[in-house]
Amino acid sequence: MGNILIIDDDTEVRETLLSLTRRMRHAGEAVGSLAAGLARLRLGGVDVAFLDVSLPDGNGLDALAEIKALPDSPEVIILTGRGDADGAELAIQGGVWDYLLKPSPIKETMLALERALKYRDGKRGACAPVALVMEDVVGKSRAMRVCYDAVAGASGAASSVLITGETGTGKELFARTIHLNSARASKPFVVVDCAALTETLVESTLFGHRKGAFTGADSDRVGLVKLADGGTLFLDEVGEMPLNLQKAFLRVLQERRFRPVGASQEVESNFRLVAATNRDLDAMVEEGGFRSDLLYRIKTIPLCLPPLRERPEDIKPLCVFRVGQLCEQYNLPLKGFDQDFFHVLEGYAWPGNVRELFNVIERAFVASGSARTLYAMHLPQDVRIKVAKAILSRPAPGNGAGNGAGNGAPPEVRPDAPAVQQSALQAAPCCDAWPELTQAMGDDTLKGAKDVVEHRYLEALLKRTGGDVQKAVEASGLSRSHLYALLKKWGLSADGPGIGSAEPF
Repeated sequence: MGNILIIDDDTEVRETLLSLTRRMRHAGEAVGSLAAGLARLRLGGVDVAFLDVSLPDGNGLDALAEIKALPDSPEVIILTGRGDADGAELAIQGGVWDYLLKPSPIKETMLALERALKYRDGKRGACAPVALVMEDVVGKSRAMRVCYDAVAGASGAASSVLITGETGTGKELFARTIHLNSARASKPFVVVDCAALTETLVESTLFGHRKGAFTGADSDRVGLVKLADGGTLFLDEVGEMPLNLQKAFLRVLQERRFRPVGASQEVESNFRLVAATNRDLDAMVEEGGFRSDLLYRIKTIPLCLPPLRERPEDIKPLCVFRVGQLCEQYNLPLKGFDQDFFHVLEGYAWPGNVRELFNVIERAFVASGSARTLYAMHLPQDVRIKVAKAILSRPAPGNGAGNGAGNGAPPEVRPDAPAVQQSALQAAPCCDAWPELTQAMGDDTLKGAKDVVEHRYLEALLKRTGGDVQKAVEASGLSRSHLYALLKKWGLSADGPGIGSAEPF
């Protein structure tokens, strides 16, 4: 017997689905709002959730990421009163089981529910919790947890994996992680940098050669493909592979056989392929720059790594991890962090992603010398200048301008940089506010002014969002844990809908 939750504001739909659920001998519950539905889902124990798209307090599709991130998350069947191709795409990308158009035939609804429950039972039986080896992989954000699930699935399979993501997101690190968690972990992990392959030596590098095959071939050489026999062959920047090599490599993937340069017989190599690229291979196929048949071969299991700007809550743990590494490398005691250090980093867009962040942290580490705490002053000036300019260039709320896009802010700065910083800097040039600030803080210090603005900003934020933490998080650009910390600091409480609990986790 399954436990079904119906989230729909239409009383008739709720009653119909509840009746159908009980007729199928399952337990059923129904709520009429998104906030109530999320609160019930957080308690756990739900196998399948029927989720309406248009709810009084939000869009059901927007909640999919949060639902799928829950421990033992339910299978989701979307209900909608109107056909929406984009909505269906978002729903499928969000991992829903089915997408039903209201009113849906009873038979179709029953079939979708039966299949979802059967799938869930099979998944529970086949997928025991997996303890992954995650050396040097850092991140607790929702986006990263999705990646960890994908790593777990890829590690248990033998199919080819294509890892995509911007430069610096950690594609090789994830490739190694998949290898370390696979049945081939004890075998070689061989890296092929496709961008560095030269036209003259590409076949010799990949497939090897026999002595005397060409000028300079003084001895036999084993190619990288053979070196990966029994292990994993990692094609880094596969989008840079020359077209003439793509055809030859396609046959290697199909047959796992190849002929070294100058050899008369073929040799075998039982490797598992993992490829990575920061380019859009589908677009390259359309333009004729990449073979479609090769793409189908390497993209059996896709894994897309999110850019750092989309998971700012991971900046702090990444900093702690990297500084720990540096302290161990230089044999120094662990260093701490001033909160402003993270405020500046969270306001930057990180075009170079984690690789750039680690470079900036190392520069700050070196600049701090023997100091036991890292301050914003230790960060490189170019990063601090870009963040400061972007914040100062943003118009004050209510003047009809945008929130950072197209207003002169450099692309290296996040449009949703922490709103506490924005409010403080926007208030500073306003001479009319100066007497009120000095009277409230009792002195003329910058810290006093920041504290006053921060406190009043939070009060206004809670009032404007009705105490709804999720809305406050989205409006402020702060992470949930950071928002809770600020509320606790100023003794403020959020009592509106959608809270779930008084703690961030």
